[in-house]
Amino acid sequence: MLRITGMEMTVKAIKTPIYDSKTNLLDFILENITEPLEESVLVITSKIVSLYENQVVSSSHISKKELVKREADHYIGEIGYDVHLTVKHGILIPSAGIDESNSPNGDFILYPQNPSFSVQQIQKKIKERLGLKHFGVILSDSHTTPLRRGVTGICLAHSGFQAIESKIGATDLFDRELKYTTMNWADALAAAATILMGESNESRPLAIIRCKAIVFNSAADKESLAIPLEEDLYYPLLKDKL
Repeated sequence: MLRITGMEMTVKAIKTPIYDSKTNLLDFILENITEPLEESVLVITSKIVSLYENQVVSSSHISKKELVKREADHYIGEIGYDVHLTVKHGILIPSAGIDESNSPNGDFILYPQNPSFSVQQIQKKIKERLGLKHFGVILSDSHTTPLRRGVTGICLAHSGFQAIESKIGATDLFDRELKYTTMNWADALAAAATILMGESNESRPLAIIRCKAIVFNSAADKESLAIPLEEDLYYPLLKDKL
C-alpha cells in the first residue's frame, strides 16, 4: 500500500488470479475486492477490459505495423525499436496502444473500442450493485514521456469524479494570478496506481485509491482530458506528420 500523508491519500493494488476472458468482468472485479468502495476510485488496467470485450487480434493474421496503421486515429511514423508513433483516443501513444505482453497466446491486445463507454458502464454497474453514492473508475495504461526513460501510468478513460481541477485565477506564492494552470487528477491517480499495479507478472490489475481531495460527480466527462490537436502545446512538432 502507498500512503501519502500530506494529502490523506492511500493507494492499494489488488492481486488477482489471471483474468480469463470468458469470465464476466464485473463479477471478476467484485469477487477480488473485499473492502468498501464508497468514496474511492477504482483503477482497472485497460487490458482486462480489452480481453473481456474480445479486442484481440491473432498475430498470425496481420503484421504489427499493418495493425497499428489500421487502429491509429493518426499514424505519425515508425520511430525505431519496432515502435510506431500514433494518436489514439486523444493520446499520443506508441503503436496505438497495442500490446503483445500478458496475452495468453502472444496475440495483439487492442485498446477497448470505446473506452469512455466501457468505463461509464463499469462505474454505473458497480455503483448500482453496491449501492454506492461517491465512486469513480479509471481505465489505465502504461505511457512513455518524451525524453524520459521508462513508463508511467496514464488514464485512458474515467467516470465518476472530476478529472481536471482548474487553478486559473488562483494566485502563486507571490500573489501573481495563474493564467493557464490546470491539475490533471485522472492521469496523476493512474500514475500513482501503476506504481503498485506493476508492469510485468505482478498480477495486480486493480487498485483502489482514496483521497479526500477527490471531487466525485455523477456526470460522465469524457472530453475534459482531451485537447484538440491544433491547441496542443506540442502540435508544432507534429503538424507536418499528421
